[in-house]
Amino acid sequence: MAEEPLINLEKIDEYRYRLTREGSMRVDGIIYANEKIIKDIKKDDSLRQVANVATLPGIVRASLAMPDIHEGYGFPIGGVAAFDEKTGVISPGGVGYDINCGVRVMRSNLRQEEISGLIEKLVDTLFRNIPAGVGSRRKDLKLSHAELESLLHKGARWAVSKGYGLQKDLDHIEEGGCIKGADPAHVSQKALERGRAQVGTLGSGNHFVEIDVVSEVYDEQLARGLGLEQGGIAIQVHTGSRGLGYQVCDDFIAVMIQAARKYGIDLPDRQLCCAPLDSDEGGRYFAAMACAANFAFANRQMITHWVRESFSRVLGRSTEELGLDLIYDVCHNIAKFEDHVVDGKSRRLCVHRKGATRALPPGHPQTPEAYKTTGQPVLIPGDMGRYSYILVGTEAASAETFASSCHGAGRLMSRTKASKIAKGKNIVKAMQELGVVVRASGWRTLAEEIPEAYKDVTEVVDVVHNAGIARKVVQLRPLGVIKG
Repeated sequence: MAEEPLINLEKIDEYRYRLTREGSMRVDGIIYANEKIIKDIKKDDSLRQVANVATLPGIVRASLAMPDIHEGYGFPIGGVAAFDEKTGVISPGGVGYDINCGVRVMRSNLRQEEISGLIEKLVDTLFRNIPAGVGSRRKDLKLSHAELESLLHKGARWAVSKGYGLQKDLDHIEEGGCIKGADPAHVSQKALERGRAQVGTLGSGNHFVEIDVVSEVYDEQLARGLGLEQGGIAIQVHTGSRGLGYQVCDDFIAVMIQAARKYGIDLPDRQLCCAPLDSDEGGRYFAAMACAANFAFANRQMITHWVRESFSRVLGRSTEELGLDLIYDVCHNIAKFEDHVVDGKSRRLCVHRKGATRALPPGHPQTPEAYKTTGQPVLIPGDMGRYSYILVGTEAASAETFASSCHGAGRLMSRTKASKIAKGKNIVKAMQELGVVVRASGWRTLAEEIPEAYKDVTEVVDVVHNAGIARKVVQLRPLGVIKG
């Protein structure tokens, strides 16, 4: 096993730090943070993980970390790394267990004053319509093997074809809601069985459906371009690939440990297990990962359908009248082939974003048509008691971070520690005092997700905004939340 590289951290400017290339590191590490956040980052092993990622074959430019970085499996959560398609590797640790955990935001024609007396009813209706919690499943929907395979191939397109949403939704989803190259033949039977009954469910942990009000507008022109205005109502959906994605990751970690040995890849940490992108093992993992990503796209699409249904039921108005249109849907945990300019030349790279969000600028060939003039929406959820943000991608992100930004607030404490701190507290009542109606499948979920467990998302977002790798558009404040 390779030696872990030394940690030599230097400040570049107010919002960037460098881990200087040392020992077996092939590139520098670059961390986006301010002085306060970097102190929090130093409390866990995430800087070591940034340096370790920099040792992997074929890594291009730098091992990157966003301000919401914290320790993860192999790669830090909040890490970004791009690998040359011919000389690079693919690693399950660079994607994570919850493959294509992601978030989408819908706008509406509603104003806060219209629903101020209905938040509790809306939250209760959402909680009844969308199964949440560990092992949650839909009793009214269990796909056949053939249907599940079709879903894994087509992603959100499958869901729309079955009546779960609108055709125009697909134009507002990263990759159109479908990662190419998916092949269910490389997904284990155990993973398939775990997924069959879980499509259309929220799951547990930090996953949520949230009713928000637009609490602050930073750029009115950009906000109008997204269909948002001060006092308007928006809805967020945050979930991923459920048990199917977890099982795909678990299955392939064993494969990749063997592959790293087979191909002579010297690792400072076995959690970085990987295989060459052009190898059989690398290809099989990508095909299975794409299936899990497509499951997540379909999952969020179906939940969107039930969100629309819930609002229509409570308010007695159609989806069209309510204006419940999808703004965008982004992946957080993914490895994708993308074209990026490096040293003046376009290169085909496999970009790993683990707890990071794509942030394409205006006019970029891959920027969705609806946002060619604004830049791709960058959706940054916070904790359930404070704020979330919508930003747009920038040219600086394209030049520096392979068009990547942060993905959320980032944890400050473990779930176990959060539960200890919350012991004996009435969390539902505490949230009500903050003006937020909360429903969850159990006390433990709420305890693990208390606001104190997270960094202040405002500080995280200010770093990426001030560093220029994303541009703030609006702030969202939660009114009602359902948790897993």
